[in-house]
Amino acid sequence: QVQLVESGGGLVQPGGSLTLSCAASGFTFSSYGMSWYRQAPGKERELVAACTSGGRWTNYGDSVKGRFTISRDNSKNTVYLQMNSLKPEDTAVYYCKAVRNFVNYWGQGTQVTVSS
Repeated sequence: QVQLVESGGGLVQPGGSLTLSCAASGFTFSSYGMSWYRQAPGKERELVAACTSGGRWTNYGDSVKGRFTISRDNSKNTVYLQMNSLKPEDTAVYYCKAVRNFVNYWGQGTQVTVSS
């Protein structure tokens, strides 16, 4: 049974930091590219960050470049999203996604709220 379980979300003040984790099971994690997406109320889901199966290549959405960092630990079947200098506009539900060829798996999401 494939599972992607996000954790680490919560309420943080502007300028603060959070680290999201996504624990994977039920598939060969090290063979899949991993991504983080987010969706704010009334908006479309957007790509935040992505990395290849080995983690060497990464890509970021323009709005988070220089503030967010994606990383993965294939020995722990986990992908992370380090978020720094958070802004109110970063408020959204954050989802992780595993992708290989035409196969996609999604997590259930974790809420991040940036507010004073």
